[in-house]
Amino acid sequence: MSRLGSVGGKLYRGEVSVEFVARRRLWYAISGLILVIAVGALFARGLNFSVDFKGGSLFRFSAPHASIAQVRNVVTSSGGGSQNVIVQQVGSGSRATWLVQTGKLPYSQSAKVAAAISRDLGVKQVSPTFVGPTWGSQISQKALQALIAFLIVIVIYLSIAFEWKMAAAALIALAHDIVITIGVYALAGFDVSPATVIGLLTILGYSLYDTVVVFDKVRENTAGLLGSSRSTYSQAANLALNQTLVRSINTSLIALLPVAGILFVGAGLLGAGELKDLALVLFVGMLSGTYSSIFIATPVLAQLKEREPQFKALAKRVALRESGGRAAKRAAAKATGKTGVAAAAAVDDRPAGEDVVEGSYDSGAASSEKVPAGQAAPRGTPGPGARPVPRQQPRRPGSAKRRPSGKKKRR
Repeated sequence: MSRLGSVGGKLYRGEVSVEFVARRRLWYAISGLILVIAVGALFARGLNFSVDFKGGSLFRFSAPHASIAQVRNVVTSSGGGSQNVIVQQVGSGSRATWLVQTGKLPYSQSAKVAAAISRDLGVKQVSPTFVGPTWGSQISQKALQALIAFLIVIVIYLSIAFEWKMAAAALIALAHDIVITIGVYALAGFDVSPATVIGLLTILGYSLYDTVVVFDKVRENTAGLLGSSRSTYSQAANLALNQTLVRSINTSLIALLPVAGILFVGAGLLGAGELKDLALVLFVGMLSGTYSSIFIATPVLAQLKEREPQFKALAKRVALRESGGRAAKRAAAKATGKTGVAAAAAVDDRPAGEDVVEGSYDSGAASSEKVPAGQAAPRGTPGPGARPVPRQQPRRPGSAKRRPSGKKKRR
């Protein structure tokens, strides 16, 4: 945990950075592939709506020792139909409960199927239920109305609290999550029940919450960005993603743990059918929402903002500043390589006000003077074996005047 906290601190301070925005084409390609698979499964297989939406007859009974093939044979042979029969087992062992869905059956035919189940499978009590398609259609209409109202309110809120481009990026992320979740249901053949619709509306709010947290940090990092040339909009947005990355991961893990418990423990061991439908859509939607808030929403926002003229000009200034800094470093490295670090240090280490004696020594020249053992050589003393050069006489002070030759100084 301490190591994770240190990584989060480094991400927040910018010491460690993961390039999310700069690699947006990679994330778009991954999401595009997933969306193609989801849409293809939706058109090829369609959604498996429960009896609550399409209407029909539902038989619920307990037969611990029966198999799926036995239950299907009993229902179809007694007049329950052969194509529209859906057999599900909820729970296991002595708590196993069977749910059999058929098409719309008359009352007499429904009673015949119930009697066959009781006789052939040794069931004491069978509960037949008829569900009309009107109730399912009403649920679908109400869910669609709630979705449209939710999206309108979200667009208005984000446009007022942030800006319309943030609202557009959030809507793209929401559509991404909806299509992927529906595609998973179509690909796996899960039943779409009223609990599924409720869970779908729930994950929209969760996905939007994570996106708004990141957008708030983006707004904080980009405030006053145009007045400087320190970073582009994409770089500031990427920093905001890194600063909120650990928080997003922790939030997602904490939210997924109870949902996974309901899905795998509750549905697998206790046989909770409605809870299974709700937990399944929540689990898939939360994973997709976490992915979209990090890899889709912010890169789309940065791409929209980088098209504005002022941010294009900012990107040019930042690029010019960075290229100038790199050119200065190359020039300094080139100059250091020509003159030598030791020579530059020798010149810079001169005492203040000391003049360089002209013509003292050539580069690499040496003197025949010997330095006593144990005594450091004075500055400018050449190495042994070098050619001596005549030493120039020191200059006279400007105030001293030379007397003419042949004249004596008056007393």
